[in-house]
Amino acid sequence: MSYDKLIFDLSEPGKMGYRLPTLDVEGKDLSSYIPEEFLATEELDFPEVSEVDVIRHFTNLSMKNYGLDRGFYPLGSCTMKYNPKINEDVVSLEGFANLHPYQKDDDIQGTLEALYNVGDALSEISGMDFMTLQPAAGAHGEITGVMLMKAYHEFNGQNQRNKIIVPDSAHGTNPATAAMAGYEIIEIKSKPNGMVDIDALKAAVGEDTAGLMLTNPNTLGIYDENIKAITETVHNAGGLVYYDGANMNAILGQSRPGDMGFDIVHYNVHKTFSTPHGGGGPGAGPVGVKSFLKKFLPKPLVEKKEDGTFYLDYDLPNSLGKMKANVGHVGILLRTYSYILTMGSDGLKAASTMAVLNANYLAQSLKENYNLPLDRIYKHEFVLAGIKDDTHTITTADVSKRILDKGFHAPTVYFPLIVPEALMIEPTESEPKQTLDEFIAAMNEIADEAKTNPELLKSAPHNTLIGRPDETKAAKDLILKYEGEINA
Repeated sequence: MSYDKLIFDLSEPGKMGYRLPTLDVEGKDLSSYIPEEFLATEELDFPEVSEVDVIRHFTNLSMKNYGLDRGFYPLGSCTMKYNPKINEDVVSLEGFANLHPYQKDDDIQGTLEALYNVGDALSEISGMDFMTLQPAAGAHGEITGVMLMKAYHEFNGQNQRNKIIVPDSAHGTNPATAAMAGYEIIEIKSKPNGMVDIDALKAAVGEDTAGLMLTNPNTLGIYDENIKAITETVHNAGGLVYYDGANMNAILGQSRPGDMGFDIVHYNVHKTFSTPHGGGGPGAGPVGVKSFLKKFLPKPLVEKKEDGTFYLDYDLPNSLGKMKANVGHVGILLRTYSYILTMGSDGLKAASTMAVLNANYLAQSLKENYNLPLDRIYKHEFVLAGIKDDTHTITTADVSKRILDKGFHAPTVYFPLIVPEALMIEPTESEPKQTLDEFIAAMNEIADEAKTNPELLKSAPHNTLIGRPDETKAAKDLILKYEGEINA
């Protein structure tokens, strides 16, 4: 297999992408003005390339990257959906794009109004009373929410509450977040139907319960029918209930965490409302709370005066302090505001309705050839458990690598851990039936190939720039830096 040249391979001595005009003033050596520790003591190994080389190189690289603008991206629990480009236009407006974070409140009334309004909208959508916009992403919202729990219990002299309950179907960040906040984790097993075991929960709660972290619908794509009983059980024990909002895409306009009995909720607005988070960011994870927790929220909060003007309120003596610089990732929050305004309440509800329809259409279309552990109505996502009647030990990894040859990004693999050979699929609302039918056909072709030509799957992918690596060697023999040409 041949590889494209790296930018260092394009380098030739004397090449450059710029030409400065002839100096028309007296030259001056600036090295005496620069502290010695900042002066280079050896020649830096930068590539010497022309502007044409640079443009072609990076354009070529960008075309190799798979993204939502190129095709279907069905990662379960990640909500990798297409988002309208108008949201990018809004955040690029000069009045937003050229702000400085330390401008006075009087100079940024328009932005503060937008942030206040988006917080108000997110509170309404989730059934919460107040919202902090500071957290930078979902996991950051989680740690903020758990710290709010801790602040609440400490304020009330309940320091013995040192345990957080987490179902075994939770996102992996939930127990990690709780442990990071200093809590002991109590795992609750799921029942065969994928829902929380109420009896096990009742046995687990007590005077040492700080709270419960829960996703509803959960990572199996199932809306827990006993959600009110779950939240009431924790509340009766004196604990708080935290809603992981990663799956909010399933319930917009249909149900609200606040009405289910949750005290705290975080959003992944980069999943649910705009700005898909592939490639590592950026994101935002606003956290909403019921009114009794407002005084603990990070500061500042965006507030509105009686005269209709807006300001940043730092006067919060019981606040956690800051979880992020300033008020958070303003650009992402503005995209969220644009998305909410352009969709409207009816549009948001229609989006979640279509996300649920698409997921169930795929699940029912694939269950003939793939194991579907729970054959029921799903919400936004569902989990398969390997190829049905497989006699060739084809793994989920084989299926996911083969789907790359068919022109699709692979779904989430081996998660949740409670499903063997898990293949987690979330089509989202933004994919048309034509795309879903193409994906169904490709998945069913793979199931047939598993029976007729299993080696084709075990050696996949075949059509990608890089084939299947030796994963054990890749993990143990890391190559982390460029040292010369790559041999074909």
